[in-house]
This record gives sequence, C-alpha cells and structure tokens, in this order.
Amino acid sequence: MDAQAQRVLPPSGRAPAKGTGDAGGDLAELEDDLLVERAAEGDDDAFAVLVDRHSPPLLALALRMLGSLPDAEEAVQDALINAWRRLPDFHRDATFRTWMYRIVTNQCLSHLRGRAPAVPLSVVPEPPAHDPGSEPARAAESEAATQALGRALRDLPPSQRACWILRELHGMSYAEIAQIVNTSEQTVRGRLYRARRTLMKEMAPWR
Repeated sequence: MDAQAQRVLPPSGRAPAKGTGDAGGDLAELEDDLLVERAAEGDDDAFAVLVDRHSPPLLALALRMLGSLPDAEEAVQDALINAWRRLPDFHRDATFRTWMYRIVTNQCLSHLRGRAPAVPLSVVPEPPAHDPGSEPARAAESEAATQALGRALRDLPPSQRACWILRELHGMSYAEIAQIVNTSEQTVRGRLYRARRTLMKEMAPWR
C-alpha cells in the first residue's frame, strides 16, 4: 500500500480535515476542482477533505454492489489509493465525483468476477412502509419482500446491478452512469431495462 496515500486516508469516524488556503479559508469550504488541483500538487490535507466529502456515498455504493462491509471498505480504500496516485493524470473530462464512482465501480466489478456476492438485507432498500399500526402479517410480508429483492439483486449480472444501483439508489443520470461504467447511454438504458424487467418479475408477488 502506498504509504503517502495511506497517510492521507481518514480513519473511520474522524472529524473532517481542516486546513487553510492562501487566503486563510477552511479547505473544507473549497470546491472539488480547487481541492483536486491542490491535491495533485501534493497537498495531503486537500486530498483528505476530498476523502471525507466523498467516502460515505462511495462506501454505500460498494456495500450495495458487494454485500460485504469488509469487502466494500477494501474496495473503497483501494480506489482512494488509486485515485491519489492518478490525480496528476486527472484531465477533468468528468467531475471528481463521477471519476471516483467510476474507480469504485470498477473495483467492485473486478471483485465480483471472482465470486458470487451475498447481498445482506441491511444494504437493500426497504419497500414502502405501511402505516405504523399495520398488523404483524404485513410486517412479515414486508420483510419477505426485502429478502426477495436482495436475492434478485444478487442474481443480476454485475453490469446490470451496477447500472441499477447507480440509477435507482444513487440518482445518477444516464450520461453519468455511461461515464462511470465506460459505455454508451444506449447500453446503460438496455442494462437498466433488463435489470428492471428481472426485478419486476421477481417482485411480482409483492406488487
């Protein structure tokens, strides 16, 4: 592991990195573009702010893709180290956020090629909640629906799962997803169509 990159990665739960810019401002107040410029010049604190800012959604993405917290943390850690090393070559053809999503998604897809991941219930979106006074039978039905969705997501091809998660759970546009998974918008739409068709079929008993 790159010692310099490891040094700037924030330990879990620590406060956001603080630093001062040329005008004495807080680094945490700077836009991504400025932080990327500073980090590319070797500013560890600037990169630490980027890590603090983007790690939570990146970890959520990896967890939803891989279904294992240790695997997700490893994927994000590797992605951040990779990003740190490649910052001087970042040409801003995409936003830093989209670039990081691309790196994390690629890490997850590479990991998935070696195994069939489990998708624990904790990372599957809950179905619409019933009213607070709903009877136990409805609660059991809701739990069964969540389990069914987890199984259906697990069984999707990784490329379809990635597109579905990025679109439905992270709110990405078709153009952003195409950048992230390095394909055309038409291909993204096709993968989403097939993923949705499969999920609708599997979830038909709970509709």
